[in-house]
Amino acid sequence: MLYALLYEYTDDYLQRRGEFKAAHLKLAWEAQARGELMLSGAYANPSDGALMIFQCNSPEPPRRFAAADPFVKHGLVKRWKVRQWTTVVGLGRGPTEPPK
Repeated sequence: MLYALLYEYTDDYLQRRGEFKAAHLKLAWEAQARGELMLSGAYANPSDGALMIFQCNSPEPPRRFAAADPFVKHGLVKRWKVRQWTTVVGLGRGPTEPPK
């Protein structure tokens, strides 16, 4: 199953992220090495949030990630949520076939 972890950043995120970026990225690379985190990146123009795609059997790995993330712990993330994500084309897609 795929899960999306969505972050909504604070207005001062860009000014404050430097202090916590290395620890945040370490956490992300560890999740990727475990095979949980498939894709991760921040939104651009405006830089007001991020999206991370996890492949796992429950929403617990992305929830644990958010709970341990220095960006969340130090208040750079206003809100976050985990949503199960059903794909129809590409990675993790369901049984749908391309149109003929």
